[in-house]
Amino acid sequence: MKNTENFDNEWLFEITPKNKFFSLNLKEVWQYRDLLLLFVKRDVVTVYKQTILGPLWYLIQPLFTSITFTIIFNKVAGIATGTVPPFLFNLAGIMIWNYFTACLTGTSDTFRSNAAIFGKVYFPRLIMPISTVISNLLKFGIQFLIFVAFYIIYYFQGADLSLDVSLLFFPLLIALMGILGLGLGMLISSLVTKYRDLSYLIGFGVQLLMYLSAVMYPMALIQSKMPDYAWLVHYNPLAYIIETTRYMLLGTGTVSVWGLVYTVGVTFGLFFVGLLVFNKTEKSFIDTV
Repeated sequence: MKNTENFDNEWLFEITPKNKFFSLNLKEVWQYRDLLLLFVKRDVVTVYKQTILGPLWYLIQPLFTSITFTIIFNKVAGIATGTVPPFLFNLAGIMIWNYFTACLTGTSDTFRSNAAIFGKVYFPRLIMPISTVISNLLKFGIQFLIFVAFYIIYYFQGADLSLDVSLLFFPLLIALMGILGLGLGMLISSLVTKYRDLSYLIGFGVQLLMYLSAVMYPMALIQSKMPDYAWLVHYNPLAYIIETTRYMLLGTGTVSVWGLVYTVGVTFGLFFVGLLVFNKTEKSFIDTV
């Protein structure tokens, strides 16, 4: 007969209810890092697996959007971009904006889209939105290479372009954008479990937010043309990230220290609030989805 006296000591993990009101639970996420990498691989491979152009869609969308913005906002509306070519100006903004929207929309439906998996097997639910943010880095990397290619072309054509030493901090801006998208996405995902009509507002809200994030115009323009409504942009942390990105990559625009401090505060504030609500929702979401 097998000795079961020390049977309890043989378990590697113990799954217990989360009694703490707030818990990052990052240690458990690290224990499931192999599963995290598996989900990242799944997101990268399966998204365009049965498409004709495959990953080329990563290139088509920003290129056509940049061309459209250049024609409408720069040629027709006459928005000036200084010495920077309008196409390159728009591509820089669209590139980083796409990363934010991909993170936000990809994480905002976490509970509902993964209810079947969550209801069958246990793993840290936080892995799903984190894997979305990480896998979208590949899409951003492809679009960034396209930006570099056009940057080189315009540079040798004589465009007045310059790089600033602050470019070394560019990865921090990308991380900040990803964390902001993750925080908002977790918050929205938690609310969608009870209020499903919120999911229909995401697409519209993202499009509206783009016009308030200085994607297709410099922040100084809104201050000079519409000073009474400039606060809508100045209190938007996304606008400071996009404006700073163009300053680092193209040498145009300005960097607001106060704006960046404000952006960091709002980003991590939304992240922790989103994480708090996400952890609370995962205990009972299966009953409402």
